[in-house]
Amino acid sequence: MAHYAFLDSNNIVTEVIVGKNEGEEGIDWEQYYGNFRGQTCKRTSYNGNIRKNYAGIGYTYDARRDAFIPPRPYASWSLNETTCLWDAPTPMPRNDKQYLWHEPAQLWVEVVNV
Repeated sequence: MAHYAFLDSNNIVTEVIVGKNEGEEGIDWEQYYGNFRGQTCKRTSYNGNIRKNYAGIGYTYDARRDAFIPPRPYASWSLNETTCLWDAPTPMPRNDKQYLWHEPAQLWVEVVNV
């Protein structure tokens, strides 16, 4: 079982489906599904072995990096070229507390249960 992402004309993922394994029955399933739907189709995987990240609706397929990139969560975050995920300007503290990013102050704020 494999997963495939359909892309719009801007390489944005519009849908992800379950399909046949690439090469199964001697068929290029990316091409087959893409032709059937009239959209570009790219294989994706849950474990990130294919195209860095599992594709989700709204992700962008970057052909140069051959990777699916999630939407940028905040303007201050930068793309990690190795993971193709977004990194905050400062790393989140590593302890047993929970934090949320506060974009105006560009810092991590501890979540306090009320």
